Amino acid sequence: MRALMQTIRSVRHRATSAAMAKEVSELSIPVPWGEIRGCRYVAVDLAGHGRSSHRPPGVFYLFPSYVADVLRVADALQLKKFSLLGHSMGADIAGLFSALYPDMVDALVLLDAYGFLPTDSKDIPKVMRQGMDEMLQFEQKTEGEKRVYTYEKAIERLSAANPSLSERSLHILLERGLDQVEGAGFVFSRDLRVNFKNIVRISLEQSLEMQSRIQASVLVVLTEEGFDRIFSEQAQKKFTLPLLQGFRDRNHKVVTVPGDHHIHLNNPEVVAPFVSDFLQTKVLPSSAGLEQKL
Repeated sequence: MRALMQTIRSVRHRATSAAMAKEVSELSIPVPWGEIRGCRYVAVDLAGHGRSSHRPPGVFYLFPSYVADVLRVADALQLKKFSLLGHSMGADIAGLFSALYPDMVDALVLLDAYGFLPTDSKDIPKVMRQGMDEMLQFEQKTEGEKRVYTYEKAIERLSAANPSLSERSLHILLERGLDQVEGAGFVFSRDLRVNFKNIVRISLEQSLEMQSRIQASVLVVLTEEGFDRIFSEQAQKKFTLPLLQGFRDRNHKVVTVPGDHHIHLNNPEVVAPFVSDFLQTKVLPSSAGLEQKL
């Protein structure tokens, strides 16, 4: 927790990626199919992302599986209670974890996400089938070697797919998003299967029930030009107001900041004060009280 606070406070003072490299240490958690890797803050690469192992062939990338990964990391580090901060899909995983293991989470920060992503009940069969079809079609293709890029071409590709990312953000993401091929160049480390439709879907009613089980204090940081405009399936947008109202009804904090979906990466100084103040208010006082009792 203290490490996370130090990270948030120092984010404005990190001038280069080299300076950042000196402040982090590599973390490796063994899992049945390989390892989950990240930094000791703890900031993990989700399975199939960054330097973490890909899931085995034939296995879907599912939100419940990611929740189990978080539990694996917590168990390996002997963390009994902690705060969770997630962005986009990571925030939805953090929300689901906080609902399933409410006694383990004391604070939850959702960056440009709602903690849950409901699907209209009548659309669930269609979406599930689409995800399955994508996986089967992928498996039927003759998979060749990954495409090799120069670093400059890798930057161009990532920028084309995410035009809102600043040049500095592109370099930061590629620090863990590329694997070097000796004498040839670079390949993207991400498993292509992470792009397929998630086949485990829940309705709005189920999402609100899950939300009601969260015991942690919650901060939701939305952006004016973010998630709603670029990522949500059109039919899902009608669910955002009930989800936000659910947080407000339980006296959780919801704020909106100027910027796009990657504001936390492009301009962390816009988001960091909200996160820092929230954690200092909701987490540090209780931690101090616990230390005094001990």
